[in-house]
Amino acid sequence: MAIKTLGQFIIEKQADFPYAKGELSRLLRDIGIAAKLVNRVVNKAGLADILGQQGDINVQGEVQQKLDVYADTQFINALKMGGECCYVASEEHEEGVDLSTNVTSREAKYIVCIDPLDGSSNIDSNVSVGTIFSIYRRLYADRPIQKEEILQVGRKQVAAGYIIYGSSTMLVYTTGCGVNGFTLDPSIGEFCLSHPDMKIAAQGSIYSINEGYYSKFPQPVKQYIKYCQEIDSATNRPYTSRYIGSMVADIHRNLIKGGVFIYPQTSNHPEGKLRLMYECNPMAFIVEQAGGKATTGKIAILDIQPQLLHQRVPIVIGSSDMVEQVESFYANH
Repeated sequence: MAIKTLGQFIIEKQADFPYAKGELSRLLRDIGIAAKLVNRVVNKAGLADILGQQGDINVQGEVQQKLDVYADTQFINALKMGGECCYVASEEHEEGVDLSTNVTSREAKYIVCIDPLDGSSNIDSNVSVGTIFSIYRRLYADRPIQKEEILQVGRKQVAAGYIIYGSSTMLVYTTGCGVNGFTLDPSIGEFCLSHPDMKIAAQGSIYSINEGYYSKFPQPVKQYIKYCQEIDSATNRPYTSRYIGSMVADIHRNLIKGGVFIYPQTSNHPEGKLRLMYECNPMAFIVEQAGGKATTGKIAILDIQPQLLHQRVPIVIGSSDMVEQVESFYANH
């Protein structure tokens, strides 16, 4: 069977973007290159002096992990060198990084929002981590980057994806024409098409939520957890509880097997904990393109108009029937 690489696949799909002349294809290629560099270091993290904390505090108030900083540097450098990205909004930077002042990126047409290394606190435990990215078109080519260009609603994404660094390394992405997954073949150093036209089951049997915070959850979420634990042969309950603590890993598993991932608001975080621009929006775009749903429990994630670069929101994402069941508890509360 012939192997199709990420580069070949992107070129073949160029026709899906009549407004672009190869720039988006090159941008996705640049992200793939940076992912290979990050993958190499993640895989040997236990052997190198790269585990643990950097000592700085990022914009989220979290101590930056050394690998977070390394991944952030690699992706920004790749996007800067590629010349197709004019602005990078990263979890690690309060104001983002304006690349439009560079000669190579002055005419760039795309804005990238990225979480360089999601779940990096799990590295010490050898648990899967990932990268999440979202791509928007620049709105005004004749002026400096405007706030409204960065804070575009999720429906305006032209592409989104994630890379999961696990037992194998996979890049999964969508450009609004379905979802495709590519596995890194270390023998040739290429991402190869392994999961074409990915679909998530409408109904699964896995629910993913940190039940340690049960007492802090809103009542509709508590009711849904009890619903998942009830015995009902007609609906194949009780469901199986699976929570890794890495958004990429949890959603990737549910995308493959069917399930729902919930990170609700809590009494400690009434606005939610996960970030809209570079975590929830890209994952929502991918899951919707695979046939699933993503909401706050009340409204679709992709319909939220961002107000802040690092805005947080609650999220319920995964198999459509399961998400709708959670929504029904919110509606009836």
